[in-house]
Amino acid sequence: MHLDYIKQHRRGRYTTLLTEGKLNVRLHEIDLEANEMLESIIAHLAAERGIDEDLKARDMLRWVAEMNNVKASAEEIVLREVVLV
Repeated sequence: MHLDYIKQHRRGRYTTLLTEGKLNVRLHEIDLEANEMLESIIAHLAAERGIDEDLKARDMLRWVAEMNNVKASAEEIVLREVVLV
């Protein structure tokens, strides 16, 4: 996703990273940052919404649905904040 964005909207940056041999390193850094941020946001949103082990024990299907919603929200945030900058 980020690579396509860089190619289309930041051609100069893409060419510079590619010719300097730093493209893969930068993409790896972005991936690490995005995954770290995703985990943190998921934990924060789950706690904020009361999605915990107690809910998981009481109502597994609701817990899964809630966690899927949290994950989707977190992925949107990360996409906006990290990937599309």
